[in-house]
Amino acid sequence: MRLDYDLLTPGRICFGWGRREEVGRLAAALGRRAFLVCGSRTLASSGVIDEIERLLGQEGVQTVLLNSISREPEVNDVDRTVELLRKQNAGEGDLLLAVGGGSAIDLAKAVAALATNHQGSSVLDFLEGVGRGLKIEASPLPMLAMPTTAGTGSEATKNAVISSYDPPFKKSLRSERMLPDVVLVDPELSVSVPPEITAQTGMDAITQLIESYISCRAQPVPQALCLQGLELALPAITAAVTDGSSRTAREQMSHAALISGLALANSGLGMAHGVAASLGVHAKVPHGLACAVMLPVALRVNRFHCEPQLVALGCRCLGFTEGLTDANEIIDAFIDYVTDITAQVGIPHRLRDIGVEPHQLADIVQSSRGNSMSGNPRELSDDELHEILEDLL
Repeated sequence: MRLDYDLLTPGRICFGWGRREEVGRLAAALGRRAFLVCGSRTLASSGVIDEIERLLGQEGVQTVLLNSISREPEVNDVDRTVELLRKQNAGEGDLLLAVGGGSAIDLAKAVAALATNHQGSSVLDFLEGVGRGLKIEASPLPMLAMPTTAGTGSEATKNAVISSYDPPFKKSLRSERMLPDVVLVDPELSVSVPPEITAQTGMDAITQLIESYISCRAQPVPQALCLQGLELALPAITAAVTDGSSRTAREQMSHAALISGLALANSGLGMAHGVAASLGVHAKVPHGLACAVMLPVALRVNRFHCEPQLVALGCRCLGFTEGLTDANEIIDAFIDYVTDITAQVGIPHRLRDIGVEPHQLADIVQSSRGNSMSGNPRELSDDELHEILEDLL
């Protein structure tokens, strides 16, 4: 292997059960006024937001609730929140604090970037493939990310995924400057996440770990991290779904989700994520659910184009000894293992079971082309992808 790579990471990562107690100190190092973007309303009703405001106040940091969001952010969400921020004269001494799932973190990352980049009239001007091609040139406002779900890994990525339904697209605002300054992961915050969301977000993390590992843009450090992440997540996700209070399962899934973000930020993804984005736009399928449905078929589609990587995953995750078992048997066993896990956590195996209609396939194929698909080990024509999805209906 020829070693030549860059490694992008957040400025600081703090991980551990109960470590949300440190949020005040960490925020105070970034600014004196924290604009809060939060996710599920449960965070407020359970007292988590009040606790965070108290901890910030103890360190002299003022909290301003900027916005809350419980679905994937859309263009209008970003533009409206940026306008709210600018009305507060945000600038030096201020920071964005995101508390929630990937949607809240993506919204906060986008807003932090646009707060200091005024060359466009909308986030649309900066989005890949659909806007004016404007770039994030100025450093965003400082950003502290606190994920409360174990899934997207958005806390460790350099992009924010923004959606539109008229016209339909899901595209990224992307810049190395957008990596959060501080990531604070407290797995205890994920205990209240319902089983269905735990399953979908957890499968998103697992899909990211696998796709980053087999990506044609894979890098050595992320690959090493992916192995550990999968070794933890594959057995833990069922436990997290069936017993949400399990500290071990929640810790392992939160750690795996964080690693998956680091991996995708440096190595890219593949077919499952490429199609998942399109399923979200055209059939409004939740992102984690779409990834979970697509993962087994993506493994089967790519198996002959990344055999060494899949053998390595099988050996590591199933305990096979490489060289003593036939490669095809290892790969078959690994794909079966992943497929069985999706079934155990309640993921359907057919597109029709998640609301996809046959007449939507042509549009789904067209919208699947993007950054994620470009990392897929096997190049797929539109006709090939259409046939794959047709078989999955």
